[in-house]
Amino acid sequence: MITVYFDGLCYPKNPCGVAAYGYLIYRDGQPIYKGFRAVGEGKGMTNNMAEYEGLMAAAQWLRDEGIEEKIVIKGDSQLVIKQMKGEWKINSATSKKYVPQIRRLLQGKEVSFSWIPREENEEADQLSRVAYERYKSQR
Repeated sequence: MITVYFDGLCYPKNPCGVAAYGYLIYRDGQPIYKGFRAVGEGKGMTNNMAEYEGLMAAAQWLRDEGIEEKIVIKGDSQLVIKQMKGEWKINSATSKKYVPQIRRLLQGKEVSFSWIPREENEEADQLSRVAYERYKSQR
């Protein structure tokens, strides 16, 4: 089984700060991949956008690697998890952009989404902070 943890941030202010994300992928409890990146800074950058960017990057990796096992995706953003599960309406331009793209990337895969408390998502959170710090150090 594949487990994906993802997180995003927009710092030092949301919106319009630096948006960054991190994600980790495990197979049967063992880490097999991690990714992180700063998306950008300023206008248009939000925490929700960073969360979706992180999930999309993880979904792209799963597709590129041809992962066929059952996938459980875990995140601490209720908005992202509930919208991906179809439990909440998709109203914002951000969600309208990302949700269909991510669903296409995951199409044909056995995927479930699970909300987890922030305390259970510390590794992905830390990776998003690494992405932020690297971005700021390059400025």
